[in-house]
Amino acid sequence: MLNLKKILQKRGEPGVEFSEQDELERIQLATCVVLLEVAKSDDEFSSVEETTITSILKKEFQIPAEAIEELLEVSGKKREESVDIWEFTNLINKNYSKEERMRIIECAWKIIYADEKLNRYEDHFVHKLAKLLRLRHHELIDAKMKVLDKIRSG
Repeated sequence: MLNLKKILQKRGEPGVEFSEQDELERIQLATCVVLLEVAKSDDEFSSVEETTITSILKKEFQIPAEAIEELLEVSGKKREESVDIWEFTNLINKNYSKEERMRIIECAWKIIYADEKLNRYEDHFVHKLAKLLRLRHHELIDAKMKVLDKIRSG
């Protein structure tokens, strides 16, 4: 089970060191917040988007279902409390390789196309996210085409 409440309580305390497991959970939390922000960028959060996020978290982090529920709940609260997503993308940038950041953009496109449509708010947000994750425009488009090719091939 994740220990997210402990991690959030420790955050910001002077001299607090995070264990490797705590750091992993902070990165998972940051990634989940970003994925929720993608899903809600069009002011709709459908059950298919939630299912897609759950599937991504299981695959990317091998998190058990009951822990995913907690992660989604805590991430949702954290997302609502935050002014922007910079703090989360900054943590991701410090800990993820370019390939891992590319996977996050691919996941963003999967979430966006989970409801089989792209609207201008989602498109704007994913472009902003790519910049925050220090990815180039062609990398964003490559990720989009990769996801669309998978969708089209069934």
